[in-house]
Amino acid sequence: MKVSELVNATQKTAFSFELLPPLKGNSIQQVFNAIDRLKEFDPKYINITTHHSENVYQEDEKGVYRKVNVRRRPGTVAIAATIQYRYGIRAIPHIISRGFSKEETEYALIDLSFLGLTDLLLLRGDAKNLDAEQRAMDSHLHATGLQEQVNNFNKGIGYDGAPFTAPEESFSYGMACYPEKHEESPNMESEIYYTKMKVDNGADYLVTQMFFDNSKYFEFVERCREAGITVPIIPGIKPIHLMNQLTVLPRIFRTDIPEELASELRKCKDDEAAKEVGVEWCIKQCRELVQSGVPSIHFYALMATESVYRVAKEIY
Repeated sequence: MKVSELVNATQKTAFSFELLPPLKGNSIQQVFNAIDRLKEFDPKYINITTHHSENVYQEDEKGVYRKVNVRRRPGTVAIAATIQYRYGIRAIPHIISRGFSKEETEYALIDLSFLGLTDLLLLRGDAKNLDAEQRAMDSHLHATGLQEQVNNFNKGIGYDGAPFTAPEESFSYGMACYPEKHEESPNMESEIYYTKMKVDNGADYLVTQMFFDNSKYFEFVERCREAGITVPIIPGIKPIHLMNQLTVLPRIFRTDIPEELASELRKCKDDEAAKEVGVEWCIKQCRELVQSGVPSIHFYALMATESVYRVAKEIY
């Protein structure tokens, strides 16, 4: 059953969350700990983020700096397989275009197909940490190009146009959407145009960038429906848990923080106080979303598992 079908088949608002792979050299146990903490809320799926390699300079024993390629958070495919077979919960690995060649993407799709992991989240990915060499890779510039590659893979067409035996079970996938507009969109009309393009080309559902003002989500969904977009539009929610997120989140994710929330965060003396404010606001957000009949809520649980647990305990 596809993610969109799982979400639509649930009578109440479904629960899902997203996790990071552990830093290279760390144990997978931290992933298990997060899942063990949150599984009581019957997650319909768990997302695992993907991270490209970075070219960095490291000093050798002779004091010479050499460029080396480092992937700080490897293991997305293996973690997704482990989750699905250890917990019986559908795992959704992210597939990103930036920082990966088309050939590397094809190899990832082959591995995922062999493992029976046929649900994906397709994203362009952040290009800010890519150097000139990585920017020149044979990568897709946009998520829609990545989407075309996955669609062709389902038909038995390789990234280079070569035919092969199509997978027995095709990939299904969701894609991102932006209620407050992607940073590169010139206006909201363009945002709706590209969102509809993703759906018309095969996206089964959409997951929003995090937001803290529900009115932005409701307005976005209304405009999408008016444009003929009918797939589930799943709100992505993150409870603030650090004081510096008051300025970090708007800068990195281009999301507004309502003044009511911002004023409370400015009063906080430490991260523990900010966490309490974040949990309270998130509960308020989620209650309104549930009351409005959203099909599902997707939590960005990255480094905020305990906050997500407290919110879910009040909502589910």
